[in-house]
Amino acid sequence: MTVLKSDTDPVEQATEAATSQEGKQTAEARGADLALMASAASVLLAWHQFYLKGNKTRGLFIGLWPPTILAFASYLNQKAILDKLDKSLLSTPGSFDSLRKLLAG
Repeated sequence: MTVLKSDTDPVEQATEAATSQEGKQTAEARGADLALMASAASVLLAWHQFYLKGNKTRGLFIGLWPPTILAFASYLNQKAILDKLDKSLLSTPGSFDSLRKLLAG
């Protein structure tokens, strides 16, 4: 016996697409928030080590973490943007050729 798969309503498909898009944006925002919180925490830890504990070497070492964390988060964000751009260019017929003509001309 074969089970027939019913077609979903176009409104349901649009709702599911919007929900998945919101979920992706929320996950990206959480990743950015996590990077900002980690950077802020490392700045506070560096100040604590440098000024309160008097361990200047460790404070300076920990003070180098925030730019590294933010640079890594920025790299991941730019990679995600490029992946989305590549996916959109490859999914739309003719858009890659028009982009090539735009860049060449």
